[in-house]
Amino acid sequence: MTDAGTLVRAARKSRGLTQQRLAERTRIDQARVSRSERGRDAEFSTVARLLAGAGHRLYSAPTQRGDAATAAAEIRGHLRLGDRERALRALLQLNDDLVAEHGLVRGVLGLAEPEPTRDPVWDAAIAGLVAWRLREEGLPVPEWVNRPARFLTAPRGLDVDPSDPVPPLTEVPDALAERGVLVWRDTFTSV
Repeated sequence: MTDAGTLVRAARKSRGLTQQRLAERTRIDQARVSRSERGRDAEFSTVARLLAGAGHRLYSAPTQRGDAATAAAEIRGHLRLGDRERALRALLQLNDDLVAEHGLVRGVLGLAEPEPTRDPVWDAAIAGLVAWRLREEGLPVPEWVNRPARFLTAPRGLDVDPSDPVPPLTEVPDALAERGVLVWRDTFTSV
């Protein structure tokens, strides 16, 4: 599940708030908001207050699996280090976590808007994966999944292995193809 810092940051950004504006709304100083977003002030009362200031509430879900916001943070870290293979493994773990859950709990894993990875193809891949797995359960997709920044203007692959051929659209999951992300459907098959 998302750590407290990622959760607070995602809630704040989903409402388009700056740290300063959230601090004003909650009467918590901006430095403490910053510490909370970095996971250094994770007291329940502080997190709950900051979430409320961003118009969110904290709920508990019966799962130990990671959500899209946590996966995106992990992917961003791997991409920063130039490790696309580990970024792909994090995306595949998100897929496995989504597939392992059903109904409302699956929906919860895709609910919090992930921060951008700083690579549009990976941002689109995360959104496409969440849309795919939620739709197959008949669940509504969260608004962030359909934001324009989650779609590519020209189709691209994840560029993990240069020798991997580009899949035809018939071999790409629909939700990823819609966003211009060219990844083989078989990539997401767990072994």
